[in-house]
Amino acid sequence: MKKLCLLTAALAIGGAGTALANADLQKMMDDPNQWVIQTGDYANTRYSELDQINASNVKDLQVAWTFSTGVLRGHEGSPLVIGDVMYVHTPFPNIVYALDLKDEGKVIWKYHPQQDPNVIPVMCCDTVNRGVAYGDGKIFLHQADTTVVALDAKTGAVVWSVKNGDPGTGETNTATVMPVKDKLLVGISGGEFGVRGSITAYNMKDGSLAWRGYSMGPDSDTLMDPEKTTHLGKPVGKDSGTATWEGDQWKIGGGTTWGWYSYDPDLNLVYYGSGNPSTWNPTQRPGDNRWSMTIWARDADTGMAKWVYQMTPHDEWDFDGINEMILTDQKIDGTDRKLLTHFDRNGFGYTLDRVTGELLVAQKYDPAVNWATEVVMDPKSDQYGRPQVVSQYSTEQNGEDVNSTGICPAALGSKDQQPAAYSPKTELFYVPTNHVCMDYEPFFVSYTAGQPYVGATLSMFPAPDSHGGMGNFIAWDGKKGEIKWSLPEQFSVWSGALATAGDIVFYGTLEGYLKAVDANTGKELYRFKTPSGIIGNVMTYTSGGKQYVAILSGVGGWAGIGLAAGLTNPTDGLGAVGGYAALSDYTALGGSMTVFALPN
Repeated sequence: MKKLCLLTAALAIGGAGTALANADLQKMMDDPNQWVIQTGDYANTRYSELDQINASNVKDLQVAWTFSTGVLRGHEGSPLVIGDVMYVHTPFPNIVYALDLKDEGKVIWKYHPQQDPNVIPVMCCDTVNRGVAYGDGKIFLHQADTTVVALDAKTGAVVWSVKNGDPGTGETNTATVMPVKDKLLVGISGGEFGVRGSITAYNMKDGSLAWRGYSMGPDSDTLMDPEKTTHLGKPVGKDSGTATWEGDQWKIGGGTTWGWYSYDPDLNLVYYGSGNPSTWNPTQRPGDNRWSMTIWARDADTGMAKWVYQMTPHDEWDFDGINEMILTDQKIDGTDRKLLTHFDRNGFGYTLDRVTGELLVAQKYDPAVNWATEVVMDPKSDQYGRPQVVSQYSTEQNGEDVNSTGICPAALGSKDQQPAAYSPKTELFYVPTNHVCMDYEPFFVSYTAGQPYVGATLSMFPAPDSHGGMGNFIAWDGKKGEIKWSLPEQFSVWSGALATAGDIVFYGTLEGYLKAVDANTGKELYRFKTPSGIIGNVMTYTSGGKQYVAILSGVGGWAGIGLAAGLTNPTDGLGAVGGYAALSDYTALGGSMTVFALPN
């Protein structure tokens, strides 16, 4: 096991210059004793080489210690561990704690931002935040009100802050950030308010703007070269980000970027997804609505797009494309390939060549998916890469407002933002999924800045003709596009997974259970019920040479919005309240962190 870095050594890089800071950050990510950014590594694998806790002894796990965050609502994301310090975040008001792991979790410092509570009703699906990141001796937080803050990792003092958006027009934040080289990558939320999505790079040293790339608009806004940026191997053409929109609809076109980011240092490319087009009423925005619902590959230094792939052209179901891009190097047909695997809200699991954007696999990862039959894989077809929509489950019926029923998946997708994990030992992906369907009725809506711009009424319910539950935890072969095993759950699995070298995979449930299963077979090896439902992401670290596993509890998020916000109308929460009404029989609100370890 690598020697655990001391806090003072880990933080001494603050004034050492960008190049050294970046080299040190990568070195810290490579050290399994620490957990430096929310995704664990740049590749988004959420895999740890730690193996003290393994398939043979995980049954003996015990609670080592707990910490109350003092905040209700949904707790997404995970703690970070840098040396001997743990950093814990909360949902709104986005408090950050630094805890001393060598002194029984004593609070070293606490940052409590003062935000206007009027931002709360502007946030789409609970007041969640997916966590802080570390780089250049700083802890980076993107607050709900879009303020990006750099905190001194030793003291918690504000080094710099910058406003990334305007909540008055519907722009908010729920996502984490990603430090890459000398820049900090930041997204934006607010697709349900007609926000035009973007990814922004700020200079890590002082918060100055480096570049911003929009999801739609002219080439100067989207940072596309019409001849060099490609879509499925072909140049996108001039102003592709406006050509498939009617008039100026692209200016309020959605495509927000509130998910996860990946980075390939060898290619110097950043990967992420853009979300739904605005409005949810598809008849109000004819065309493919590029580049919403798209996987992006951008140059980290300039933001220029190398390639894009639009998964759900002219989205009719709110199948945001923001879920994580997991980067792996594997052999396909005997050839080494640099791959990108993505489990989209639309229910298809995609594998692409991340160098070129070539589409290699597109298969359903939930058998209940019915809105499309397949994704066309023939490069010679004019439908190449497009899903083949089943007219019965289209929500755009001859330009009329029709209640389309029995659509699978529901708007929250076969998987939402809850991140999957990948194990290089098994070459399998471990995916938390939703097994939920919906009825969807569009209606005409007018745009007013800062007001909801949805235009649809939804109802959600478990997928029919199956196990009766609303979730599964699956193992997926990304090269073949096949489910290897599947574990049914009563509710959606809204927790991020963790795979380890100990041949186990951890995940949490909405009822509040932390579970450990065998990475090869899926056999359940351990479960423990935490104080509240789990929508956070499991992480692991060492302290004093001993391995720990930590998880945030605190029910909420889209699936738990009824509990989190006290909603009872079944169609509230964009349809989720009715679908998850039974959740209140199993858990209640409460923000806490539970840390597990083997007995001494």
